[in-house]
Amino acid sequence: MRSHKSVKPNKILSIMDDYLKNSLNVRQAVPFFMVANMGKSLNFYITQLGFELKNKWEPRGKIEWCWLQRNSVSIMLQEPRNNETSNEDMPNGKGVSICFQCIDALALYHEFIAKGIIIKEPFVGNNMWVIKYSDPDSYWLDFESPTDTPEETKYSEWLKTTKNK
Repeated sequence: MRSHKSVKPNKILSIMDDYLKNSLNVRQAVPFFMVANMGKSLNFYITQLGFELKNKWEPRGKIEWCWLQRNSVSIMLQEPRNNETSNEDMPNGKGVSICFQCIDALALYHEFIAKGIIIKEPFVGNNMWVIKYSDPDSYWLDFESPTDTPEETKYSEWLKTTKNK
């Protein structure tokens, strides 16, 4: 029989702490939205924006929490379970913007308007094409992609200049 040396608990915690500090422990941040109506939000994100339902929690026969994903971007949605955490007490969307970094935001703009989504005209801000609108709970969603088009250019203005070339 082999004898095993006893390792003190503090030493184990120290080894684990060093491992976590030196590994890729934190891998992503996922926006978590409290929503007023899960069905309406699922329709918006899945049908209109093209997200896929990856995980869900249905403790009472309907989705109360879910994880949605499109490409490498994820979001979580949750509907309050009782009146104590009612969305009426929480001002959704105030000061919140989720900026999705894209390869081609204008392609997404065309995809979304083809589905009947009403979106403000894209514009250039911070050297990026910005497609900005809000979800059913007033959270701002910005789909952005890099551009060398001059700052504050509107999409319609840019189209006129590219047609003349």
